[in-house]
Amino acid sequence: MIDVAKLAGVSQSSVSLVLNNMTGARISEATRRRVRAAAQEIGYQLGPRGREPLPPSGPVARTLIGYLVDEISTSPHPVQSVDGARDAAWEHDCVLAVFATRGDSELEEQVLRALVANPALVGVVYSTIFTRKVEVPALLGAVPTVLLNCYDGARALPSVVPGEVAGGHTATEHLIQAGHRRIGFINGEPWMDAARDRFKGYRQALATADLPFDPALVRDGDWSPSTGYAHTLSLMREKRPPTAIFCANDLMAVGCYEALKELGLRIPTDVAVMGYDDQEIAQHVRPALTTVLLPNYEMGRWAVEHLVADAIHGRAPRLLQVKMDSPLVARDSVRPVAQRPAEDAPPAEAARPDRSLPDRPLEAGRA
Repeated sequence: MIDVAKLAGVSQSSVSLVLNNMTGARISEATRRRVRAAAQEIGYQLGPRGREPLPPSGPVARTLIGYLVDEISTSPHPVQSVDGARDAAWEHDCVLAVFATRGDSELEEQVLRALVANPALVGVVYSTIFTRKVEVPALLGAVPTVLLNCYDGARALPSVVPGEVAGGHTATEHLIQAGHRRIGFINGEPWMDAARDRFKGYRQALATADLPFDPALVRDGDWSPSTGYAHTLSLMREKRPPTAIFCANDLMAVGCYEALKELGLRIPTDVAVMGYDDQEIAQHVRPALTTVLLPNYEMGRWAVEHLVADAIHGRAPRLLQVKMDSPLVARDSVRPVAQRPAEDAPPAEAARPDRSLPDRPLEAGRA
């Protein structure tokens, strides 16, 4: 899906809608033709998906999958997971009922009571907007349950989370392979699992390449463009500034772009930039942002597939935690150092940015 989306110049969601012949989607016929042509060009064929009908359980067929999430409207990530879960449910002749509880324990309990009482219930996917440890509601002990983007401390329930350490390693390794030896890292909020693990992957990749870790090249941010902007200015004022900057999400990379352009530095000729998440905006900044895909859609699919295998067919593997691969999406913001033509050497004034430039937040609407 990533390959087809890149070739056709559309989002992964559009590829999924077109290739699965989903009705009701507002996608132009020209876009549909472009997606099908891209799929054909790379040799991808979507064959008929064999559905394994769910057997009835008692007088009512079990066709309902409950999906609980604490928040869904403040980020694109949970929406992508819902898309994956919905597609997988439909392939098994099920419907997905989604409930956003906003972290309200009373609402969560009422939703779970209604679901557990429904004889059509297959099971529950219990999800969180950001990866974290959760206290599993007691009512989930009565029904098959899969945790999505979260985990319980006892590891008593199957769960699927993104492989963040591996993702951070992949991003940093790509910059190292491009010839960079001083790599700045702008992280998110360090108390979050995602920030902690992406930073761990960054350090592991440096150690694997026998490169020293320099704390002066690391900044803790808050996932917003304004901190990407401010921290990039700060990094470039270092006595030995980085030649590449790894931003722990794409929004901070947008701020990083703004700061580098303001300093007169060219991407990727003077400074390479790496993002993380593969949000829609990564395709539209210039140059297009090299990033790491956060596999939200795939995690949603896995959660439902595992739930059906366990609750209906009794073929689920033992209790486990799956860490889903986060693949690199190579675009134009990283170029091998050896490929820089002589005429692309940074100008003297750009190589030594004005250290008197004040730190200021990104202006509203600039992102």
